[in-house]
Amino acid sequence: MLLILLPVALLFLIILVPSIPRIGGEPRAGLLIAGITAALLGGLGIDGFISASVFGIDKIAWVIMLSFFGSIYAQSQVELGTMDTVLDTFRSIFGKSPKGLIATVIIVLTIGGSLLGDAIAAATVIGVLVVMGLHEMGLKGEHIGCIILSGAILGSVMPPISQACYLSASLVGMESPAPVIQLAYLTVGIGVLIAILIAWRFVKIKQLPEDLIPEKSAAKILSEKWYTLLPLLVLIAIVVLASAFNYNIFKELAFFVAINKFLSSIPVIQGITFRVVEALVVVLIMSFFFPAVYKKSGSVIKEGIVKVNKTVQIQLCAGVMIGAFYKAGLIDIVKVFAENLGATAMKLGGGIAVMLVGMLTGSQTTAQTTIVTFLGPALKSLDVSGVNAALGSAHLAMAGQSMPPVGLTAFVVVGVVGGIINEKVDPVKVMFLALPVTAYFAISGFLLLFI
Repeated sequence: MLLILLPVALLFLIILVPSIPRIGGEPRAGLLIAGITAALLGGLGIDGFISASVFGIDKIAWVIMLSFFGSIYAQSQVELGTMDTVLDTFRSIFGKSPKGLIATVIIVLTIGGSLLGDAIAAATVIGVLVVMGLHEMGLKGEHIGCIILSGAILGSVMPPISQACYLSASLVGMESPAPVIQLAYLTVGIGVLIAILIAWRFVKIKQLPEDLIPEKSAAKILSEKWYTLLPLLVLIAIVVLASAFNYNIFKELAFFVAINKFLSSIPVIQGITFRVVEALVVVLIMSFFFPAVYKKSGSVIKEGIVKVNKTVQIQLCAGVMIGAFYKAGLIDIVKVFAENLGATAMKLGGGIAVMLVGMLTGSQTTAQTTIVTFLGPALKSLDVSGVNAALGSAHLAMAGQSMPPVGLTAFVVVGVVGGIINEKVDPVKVMFLALPVTAYFAISGFLLLFI
């Protein structure tokens, strides 16, 4: 395990100790040094390291593309007025209640994450709409990041469209995910309540300032500004059609199929073919048909790229580390470690392995496909019920993707928040602020495996 402990220890050290000259507190340096260390320990060599870097970046290319186009999309929606319409509607509904507004934000993010099927997608698409509203309430960048991160990761496991639960049920070998989904309503619901209670601690005002409360009713605001929501509604329609009705326009319409076939053959660029990215591109093009956007098209694109610049750099460095970890065999080491354990150790070690891979890759999907693929059947052989094995695995994978200090979702979130409020936001602080939600799902995941 030294091969994996040393790179991870260096990553922790560099990110968590700002006093280290030049590189202290710099996530890009930590990720790159962890990747280089893994490559050296794995004997990859220069050519092997370059190949591994391309492999890793290609593996998270969809995340990079989501951040890139998501930032430009966010800027277009600012110019169009979509954010103002959403925030004014919420403020009108909740009047002077800041806690009510924050609770709604978390619930909307959770539902959005469920529909989009991914935490990073929810943070990028839905999170951008609420950043300025939370900032105007006096919340710090890290607090805003925690709220968005919590809501987004909850969405990845929230029924009825729960990517984490459906995947784990399949990997465990269940004929139907229905029992898992039914129990998940309760466990995830508790997680939502915990996230709301945590977020309420950040509120230092008892009521919204008068200048933030619209004079018009929510119905009046929507009747006057409905057109600003059109791109967002089209985006939601595309996603819901694919998630709930299994109709993906990018696989059904010949025009999109031809484009996808071409783009999917190009490393890294193929990240555009992720369905949420494609949907963003479609609604972004649609947004440029509105005068408020196309008249400022140059500044929209420029500002969007500037705001996402550092985020993409961090993601590229994360790709380098992920590729090195895979090609140097570190992910396989975690897998073998979990395979060679006794009953109790299997549950503990396997669960830790799920969270560790989720943390290192920033993806509950990767954590499940690499670890739960063999852990699920092993748990069933230990007389763990299929429902408990599936839901427990889903909870542990979900906890792993926001576990400090590597959670890729948090790096995406701070890039979004920092870009919009034009301030530096600490990703590690965001992860630690969200730790109660992460800890709840880790604990509940282990409890399910031991019941």
